Amino acid sequence: MGDHVIPIARPQFGPEEEAAVLEVMRSGTFAQGPRVKAFEESFAAMTGADYAVATSNGTTALYLALLASGIGQGDEVITSPLTFIATANAIAQTGARPVFADVDDTLNLDPEAAAAAITSRTKAIVPVHLHGNPADIPALLDLSAKHRLLLIQDACQAVGAIIGSALLGALGTAVYSFYATKNLTTGEGGMITTNDLRLAKACASLRHQAYGEEPYTHDAVGYNFRMTEIQAAIGLVQIQRLPAINQRRRETASYYDERIVPNGFVRPRTGSGNIHVYHQYTLRVADPLKHSRDAVRESLAAVGIGTGVYYPVPVHRQPAYRAYSDTSCPNAEQAARDMVSIPVHPGVSDSDRERVANALSGF
Repeated sequence: MGDHVIPIARPQFGPEEEAAVLEVMRSGTFAQGPRVKAFEESFAAMTGADYAVATSNGTTALYLALLASGIGQGDEVITSPLTFIATANAIAQTGARPVFADVDDTLNLDPEAAAAAITSRTKAIVPVHLHGNPADIPALLDLSAKHRLLLIQDACQAVGAIIGSALLGALGTAVYSFYATKNLTTGEGGMITTNDLRLAKACASLRHQAYGEEPYTHDAVGYNFRMTEIQAAIGLVQIQRLPAINQRRRETASYYDERIVPNGFVRPRTGSGNIHVYHQYTLRVADPLKHSRDAVRESLAAVGIGTGVYYPVPVHRQPAYRAYSDTSCPNAEQAARDMVSIPVHPGVSDSDRERVANALSGF
């Protein structure tokens, strides 16, 4: 056993976040207010978007973005099966039907598979930037334009990622999560970024019971998906930390790339010129018959190193989506069997990451 357990995730909080929370508590203003507005403005600027709308979590952000875009009953939305189930759930909750297209060697939605899945009922594509690794948005934007489809990025794991020289917000509507394990966290929380003023206004209204311009008038059946002032206060501090957090994650990932031998493990490809923000550092076991993924995890656990599998059951194989049992996504299914994530968060010290690399050298 090593000196201490190295967890797979650890939020990066300090006295600045504590002071920000205390300031809110003393202010007496807790519901959506000036700090939420400031957080939205700062986040929009950071991601290269014109507008940002804060919500209660990443799932509600995606749900509102879809709903405000007109997605609903009878529509089809193409997405990845290799993601947290919330991506598909948000689509299904609008009344639309998720359609799962396979992934490529980045572990993100394959543009060719997405193209093959388009029907007359397809209204949108929701690619996922899995583990912080950008999907091929330029190709998917071309595909969307060709077929007149909406494109909404699930960037819940990819805050700060860059595609080519473009921030994600500059490439169209995206949604983010600030869950406890994310690179930027408010404990819980979400954000919609867009360059469409109409969409931003619709999302902002729907998250607050579809409030109209006059007090206590409501234009539609809305929701209570607001962010609190405490969450926003933490988020404003976390935005300042994010460049250093992502830089440290990339440094540790680079160290792993050099130290973990390629004949034992394969890395998901990162698109040329893209900046991966390593929400997770994921390896794929090169020869599962020789060393199973479970054997790798057990070996690391025995020396105090946490691991994770994101995600062991593709969405089209989940009990909740048993109606999709005829769907075949072999690349996603294989990745779900052989991928494993190792600690990459900024709490991983130089000696910690050396321990991790040494522990994997036997494979």
